[in-house]
Amino acid sequence: MAKENSILSDSEVPPGGGFRGASSLINEDLAPIPMEKRTWGTWNYAALWISMSLCIPTYMLASGMIKDGLNWWQAILIFFLGNTIVLIPMLLNGHAGAKYGIPFPVLARASFGTRGANIPAMLRAIVACGWFGIQTWIGGESIYNLIRAWNPSWAEIDSHSLFPQALPMICFLAFWLLNMFIIYLGVESIKKLLVFKAFFLPLAALALLFWAITAAKGLGPILNQSSKLQGAAFWNYFFPALTGMVGFWATLSLNITDFTRYAKSQKAQIRGQAIGLPPSMTLFAFIGVVVTLATAIIYGQPEWDIVKLAGKFENKLMVSFAMIGIIIATLATNIAANIVSPANDFSNLAPKKINFKLGGYITGLVGVLIFPWKLVADPNGYIFTWLIAYSSLLGPVGGIMIADYYFLRKKELMVEELYQHKGRYGFTNGFNSKAIIALICGIVPNIPGFLLQVKLVSSTVFPAWISGLYHYAWFVGLFVSGFVYWIASPNPSKRGALKL
Repeated sequence: MAKENSILSDSEVPPGGGFRGASSLINEDLAPIPMEKRTWGTWNYAALWISMSLCIPTYMLASGMIKDGLNWWQAILIFFLGNTIVLIPMLLNGHAGAKYGIPFPVLARASFGTRGANIPAMLRAIVACGWFGIQTWIGGESIYNLIRAWNPSWAEIDSHSLFPQALPMICFLAFWLLNMFIIYLGVESIKKLLVFKAFFLPLAALALLFWAITAAKGLGPILNQSSKLQGAAFWNYFFPALTGMVGFWATLSLNITDFTRYAKSQKAQIRGQAIGLPPSMTLFAFIGVVVTLATAIIYGQPEWDIVKLAGKFENKLMVSFAMIGIIIATLATNIAANIVSPANDFSNLAPKKINFKLGGYITGLVGVLIFPWKLVADPNGYIFTWLIAYSSLLGPVGGIMIADYYFLRKKELMVEELYQHKGRYGFTNGFNSKAIIALICGIVPNIPGFLLQVKLVSSTVFPAWISGLYHYAWFVGLFVSGFVYWIASPNPSKRGALKL
């Protein structure tokens, strides 16, 4: 097979400017990053993952597993396996970003087409908007509880009604405005915030761990609590929970190129992610597990919501410190994980009209409209509906992109043509029908189980083995779509000569 870009090696990159691209396909945020502007080393990526791992949704996922009946080692096992598994597509997709300096929406053009790339970009963007809303609600909730610590007469937040009370809503909107201000400041402010959080948050997490062990009179009574799920009951929970854990970072496993495009080298992004992701997620999960188990001893029942837990502290200064830590953690993670990528995705829709900042503002608006306070009202829904459901959409996209980049294109791209409708990535009117068909094939098997999960159909409508596929949604989608795309696409030896 003739290489699509025989000039470039893994250590070389295309120029950042001078592209003869269609005006509808390129702007400053979507153009390749030239090598001289790639400044992220190993420890920048390690700090990125430490910072993003130390977030409230991570804690809630671990504590939710404890509330559902797992013991400490069962929950930690799921966390370690899930994050080790999702690291694989993270590194595979990150390669193109470090080699070519291109973001996720541009890389998706290689497999879905110059116009078809908007399909995976919008799927990923909508999920990120949901996460942005959830994180923003947690931040606003923390602000309210920070003020409530000094005003005990204020009522707890009503999570059962369609809308919370006025004061919590005002706090939510205030935190939302803070996020919008960070977007206005730009990407460099994000980098500085991540580094600050990477040092500050571990100290706060260790302080919470120390409190839990002390209040529960030692680590022994905490870890000696037995699992409520044994035998078949455990395995029936294990695989859906593992899928949810993988789904937790399914979004970033696709758009990791939005960050690896700033890498000094492939080694920097590979080592940094390997050092940062599985260890930091597992360690923070252990803290969440221990604290939640300790609350069962201290308060008589496990408290999975860290914001509500912090509100129970008797010392006002301790409550204030905890809430400030939550607010900082949430702000840094929200910007890095839930703004950078969808902003690029929305920019890909109309590059000449939507830049990074406007894309970020759109993300913020959609994040409010999805009613995030309802998404995190129930731990079971958080894991088995939200996490698994969106993994069923993103797993297929990942399978197609990996199959295209590694098995068909052998990691070689003609970068200029990614910005041209008439190039090899234009396919038919900008859409690669084979990628769209493969995407549908990967999503369809998970639809019956999702309908059953949200109680839109009865358990007798579909055979159990079909509805059960939903418990493995990300894996099913990844392999089915990747295989269908690989089989349906032309022979690699002919691919360079064909315009599909």
